[in-house]
Amino acid sequence: MHADSQAQRLAIHIQDTYGTPPEYLWERYPDYAVYRHPASQKWYAVVMNIPSSRIGLEDERRVEIMNLKCGHVLLGSLLNEQGFYPAYHMSKGSWVSVLLDSTVPDEKLFSLLELSYDSVSPKRTKRRE
Repeated sequence: MHADSQAQRLAIHIQDTYGTPPEYLWERYPDYAVYRHPASQKWYAVVMNIPSSRIGLEDERRVEIMNLKCGHVLLGSLLNEQGFYPAYHMSKGSWVSVLLDSTVPDEKLFSLLELSYDSVSPKRTKRRE
């Protein structure tokens, strides 16, 4: 990850906003970072460096992507925008891959991160009286 890459800026934002450090779970992929919600332990973001052809691009250059959890309606809308692709290596019905080349502005990604984080938060149950 480059010092001023979009992935680095997002990692700083995640640490500052949610206090969740990246987890590097796979020896074979030491740069793949997973972010978990501290209460539910569910993933809300995954950063990977993959061949661009894996998300449908024409070349074989390596690109950084972030997978984010989102709802079906939002997913359909995002896939019509530049920089968004069907999720790589996750459920294509509830995750989206975002190309981290600054095509998608940081502020938009911050909002999507918040939605993803909230979507894996433990749900409150109503108290019966």
